[in-house]
Formats: sequence, C-alpha cells, structure tokens
Amino acid sequence: MGCGSCSTGGGCSPAGCKSNGSCLTNGCSKLDVYDWLSHMDMPTNYKPFGIVEVKFKGSRKEFYHNPDNIYLEAGELVAVETGAGGYDIGHVSITGELVRLQMVKRRVKEEEVSKKIYRKATVTDVEKWKAAKDLEWETMHKARTLALELNLSMKLSDVDYQGDKTKATFYYTAEGRVDFRELIKKMAESFRIRIEMRQIGMRQEASRLGGIGSCGRELCCSTWLTDFKTVSTSAARYQNLSLNTLKLAGQCGKLKCCLNYELDTYMDALKFIPDNVNVLKTEKGEARLQKTDIFKRLMWFSYPREESWIPVPITRVKEIQQMNKEGVVPEDLGVVVEVENIPVKAFDYENVVGQDSLTRLDERRNNQKRKNKNRKKGNKPNGGNELPAGQAIVPQNPNVPRPIVVKAPGEGQPSNTEQNNRNRRFRPNRNKNRRPNNNGGNKPDNA
Repeated sequence: MGCGSCSTGGGCSPAGCKSNGSCLTNGCSKLDVYDWLSHMDMPTNYKPFGIVEVKFKGSRKEFYHNPDNIYLEAGELVAVETGAGGYDIGHVSITGELVRLQMVKRRVKEEEVSKKIYRKATVTDVEKWKAAKDLEWETMHKARTLALELNLSMKLSDVDYQGDKTKATFYYTAEGRVDFRELIKKMAESFRIRIEMRQIGMRQEASRLGGIGSCGRELCCSTWLTDFKTVSTSAARYQNLSLNTLKLAGQCGKLKCCLNYELDTYMDALKFIPDNVNVLKTEKGEARLQKTDIFKRLMWFSYPREESWIPVPITRVKEIQQMNKEGVVPEDLGVVVEVENIPVKAFDYENVVGQDSLTRLDERRNNQKRKNKNRKKGNKPNGGNELPAGQAIVPQNPNVPRPIVVKAPGEGQPSNTEQNNRNRRFRPNRNKNRRPNNNGGNKPDNA
C-alpha cells in the first residue's frame, strides 16, 4: 500500500520506506506495538476500554476518548480533535486493555485525557490530508529562505501539517533563545495558515532526519529508539574506550546512545575488580598496573626497568594488597597466569568472490574484443590446428614422466615413396620466377 504520510513524498515499499518513523502504514515499524491480547477472547459482558492510542508523524503518540464506541482496528485512519481548533488525521496504534497498560507506562491518568475521536477518516479527509503532506517539503525550504533573510541563528529541520491543512508546526534547533516573531509574520503572510514554532534537541533532530551511523546501520533513534536517556563520558571510561569526541559522537553531535547498551555488563564485571591497585610493593620492586581485563579477571603489572608485563589473577592481587596494608612485603608477585596466545585466523575476503583487481572487468573486456577480432579475420583460436571430432588437447603434467614407447624397425614410419611425395608437396617452388638464359641456366626476370 502506498504511503502518503512520509516526509519524502510517499511511494513506500512494503519492505520499509526508510521514512524515519513518519510512515504510518507499517513501513519502518518504529511506532508499532504488538498487541499480545488480540488472540484472547474477552468475557461476554466485557465493555471495551474507552480510550484509544493514535500515532502521528515523527514518533508522536496521543490518547483519545472514543465516546461513540466506534469499532476501530489498528492501522485505521481516524479524524481526531486538536487543542487549537480543527481536526487532525492519524492512525490507530492500539485499542482495548493494552491502552490501559500503555497509559500506566507513560504515567497518564484517564482524567487527563480530554481530546476525543470524531469519526473514521472519509475519502475527502484523506485527500485533504495527502494534499497537506505534499506541501511540507516546499514549505520547509521557503521557511528556511525567510530565516536566512532575517539572519536568525536557527535551523529548521522539519515541518508537520495538520490534517485539515489549516496549521503547520515547524521544528527547529538553536543554541539559545531566538526572536522569531518577524519570521512568523512573514510565514503567515506567505502560507496563509496558522504557524507554531517548536524547539527540539539535537537528538530529536537526528531522529527526524535519519542517517547512517558509524556501525553501518540506520540510526537507532530513527528506527526503533523512542526515548532518550542521558549519556555521560563515564560510560566510555568504564568500558575502557578512548575519550575521542570524533569517535564517541553520533550524527547529532552528542554522545552515542549505544554507549549505554553494554554499560550494565561492564558495571557487573567491575564489582570484582579491586580499587586503588596502581602499585604493589614487593622485594623485587614496585610493580605498577598496566592493564586490566575485567572479563578474564586478570591484571597486568610490570617491574621498573623491565618491558615485559606479568599477568596476575585478581585473587592474588587482593592478597598482596592486604599484605601491603599490614606492612608485609612479599618476595614477588607469586602465581603468574600463563596467557595462551591464540593465533588469529586471517580471512581472505578479497579472493572469496574473485574481486582481486580493480581492472578485472577491463581485462575481460579486452580479451573478448581480441577474440572477436580474431574471429573476424578468420584466425583459429588454436593457432590453426584443428583436432578431429571427439578429441581434445590434454595438458601434460611435468611431474609425471612421459612413457617410453619402443617400436620395431620400420614400424609406424612412412615409406620412402610417401616421404618423397610429402617433401615434394611442402617444398617451395624456387624456379617459378626464373627463365632460361643463353648459358643453359635459369636467370631471374629482373637480372
């Protein structure tokens, strides 16, 4: 089914429209909710829950009352009430008891839901809604031109038209407060609609625009991530990552959200690692900490004026640390773990599909041209030597000696008459261009 709600102009494919959450016809499945109660039979006297969740463009979801008890299913277009007058068009996300659980999750009470559903969207409503969505791209570029003319330090990232084509919400990012009163006047005169300006953060902007991350996949915020959690540099420190802002920052310019994905695993592993173990005192010298492997529970130490690192288990490190606190200095680090160096298997990915050279296609094309040219000239591919039918040239293996065939005298050899006829056939006729002279000999014509 085609999509008219995409910011890219529609025409979505069933496999995913890549519209970063703005597709409302199950394109990228960002706002989809699995109704795990759909296959269950409700009691006979069950009264359905009177609130429905509706989803809109850009990860926006709201709850609406269904006072007329209209039978609605997930994915249907409905006309809903707006707070500033008019109506808007959205898709039903979930219905029934699952809405009650979603309200508890989002901490929304039933008394706080004031808006209602008017009706199912008619053909006229859908046509007007699609016409409004088609104006978003042009409207955004005109608004950007007006903002540049007024020298406003703001960036307009997206625009969302209301379903009745009477209001447009502009989303922008800015470092501080921006006085856009003059901009609103000019946009109202140009577009003849009500204007609403809404400031969003850098992460929300990346979620709306989308893109490809350093991992090679689409951004998490534009495909499935709907809530943003705080990411600090301590998450990178706990994971022993280099504090390089170019590598830790995402498309939004902030720290990557994926830094929090494995943080809990590292925090659990760090519980067994002792603190303040930078130096261990031994009779051999002070051993300084060089590296820690929190998952293998090994700590590498090195003595002064020695380049080799010594791996020591955590239990032994805690024991030496306790001895140093009591004033006891051990002879050395004691038990040393032997770390096996497992050879890393190198995979030759280049030769797997035969893509060694960048000019392999040119060589193949040149060989094909050479064959076509020889075919036109009448040259035979085997140098003019044709084999009888049913025979082929078998390459001789140089490692295998050729068999010695002993023949009887005269066996397999042509007779003298056959040999003379063969020599006469291939002997060049040298007397063809000669004429007899007066001395009885042959003389060339030009002599």
